[in-house]
Amino acid sequence: MSINQNESIAVSSKNSHERKIAISHIMSKYGILFVLIGMVILMTFLSDSFLVKQNLINIVRQISFIGIIAMGVTMIIITTGIDLSSGSVIALVSVVVASVAHPGEYPLIVPILTGLCIGAFAGFVNGFITAKGKIPAFIATLGMMTAARGLALLYSGGRPIANFTESFLFLGKGTVLGIPFPIVIFILLGIISHLLLSKTKFGKYTYAIGGNEQAAKIAGVNVDRYRIMIYAYAGLLTAIAGIMLTARIGSGQPSLGVMYELDAIAAAVIGGTSLNGGIGTIPGTIIGALIIGVLNNGLDLLGVSSYYQQILKGGIIVTAVLLDSRKNKRS
Repeated sequence: MSINQNESIAVSSKNSHERKIAISHIMSKYGILFVLIGMVILMTFLSDSFLVKQNLINIVRQISFIGIIAMGVTMIIITTGIDLSSGSVIALVSVVVASVAHPGEYPLIVPILTGLCIGAFAGFVNGFITAKGKIPAFIATLGMMTAARGLALLYSGGRPIANFTESFLFLGKGTVLGIPFPIVIFILLGIISHLLLSKTKFGKYTYAIGGNEQAAKIAGVNVDRYRIMIYAYAGLLTAIAGIMLTARIGSGQPSLGVMYELDAIAAAVIGGTSLNGGIGTIPGTIIGALIIGVLNNGLDLLGVSSYYQQILKGGIIVTAVLLDSRKNKRS
């Protein structure tokens, strides 16, 4: 074999290897988006009612609440934490906000600020216990999950609270230029959270804590302070979702938000956030939430039982975690 032939084979092998690397990089970065597009195409063929404007708006509106919660959960998971209290905090925010949103009592700003303060404080407590008490996030937020649900039941007497002002109902049922208000807030918070995580010191330190906490401490990062701030921000986002959800259903419910924390975690994990910490993006989480929304909506249109939907959703979550685990091992 001539030298030229050997060189040609070597160049061809190198080019093939580079193509594989490029394809692997593209799939790693945009694979979850391809999955979403594939699901949309599949559902379009399976149901004539899927690719309809009103149905698509309903999908985004339905997942906007979960998506908002999932943005905060993403930041927590990036730091190797977890938050199991989101659903219960929504319930507590819901009943308290509902009690101060009656006509002729308080201006709109009062229920909004009340809900935001409750959510941020719950997140602060979670972060403080985790950071200062050195208690695993799983235990700390599990405690908050139980306590917040109990407080919601105690405050409301176990009964729903209704009779809201029109301005408050707008937060869940209103539209802006034909776009449902929850979707508008979802988009705005997505942009804010993305910029916060990708363009600020807050985001840089969030990734640093999740990547190597000891190295972050050595580099001068006040890990405890930023951990508390991350949990407080997640609580704030949960409160926003809780306020809009309360306005959407027209009553404050002590049973509201059941399983929302698991859907939020699922959206983050499906969207590429690693449970091992240090990896995750807000756009990925939004796509993960959309995948859940498309899946739920599509299966409903096809008449698939909700029981099977839960099984399928569980399988998708486990698969996402397994793929993340394999990717980390290869790295």
